[in-house]
Amino acid sequence: MTDVRERSTGLVQQLVRFVLVGGFCALVDSGLYWLLLHAGTWVHLAKALSFIAGTTTAYFLNKRFTFTDAEDRGAAQAGGFAVLYTVTFFVNVGTNALMLALIPPFRWQVALCWVIAQAVGTAINFVLLRTVVFRKA
Repeated sequence: MTDVRERSTGLVQQLVRFVLVGGFCALVDSGLYWLLLHAGTWVHLAKALSFIAGTTTAYFLNKRFTFTDAEDRGAAQAGGFAVLYTVTFFVNVGTNALMLALIPPFRWQVALCWVIAQAVGTAINFVLLRTVVFRKA
């Protein structure tokens, strides 16, 4: 019974930390995006650079604070993270486009589609980060 409770607590702690790290990384991404836009950077370059900055921050913070009991596999771990976030990027963009096509236009349509896309991407990220990228030894 104690083992089940410890695993459950570990999962909850990881989830809370993952959400906190994700929120901070979203601020890094959006903050850099707006700074680059105000500096006159081409919009698509600004988005690419801000996404890379947010994703890189997420890797190091999740490794350090969220998935602390994971086996350190060096470059393979970083590579797995990069592949996961590349796939998640396309899932996020695709989900957003699909929702924009399926949900009838209304005042908050764009915001709702963004939230749905973020939720799908976040769920995929948490499960795969926990079970593949930052798995226990």
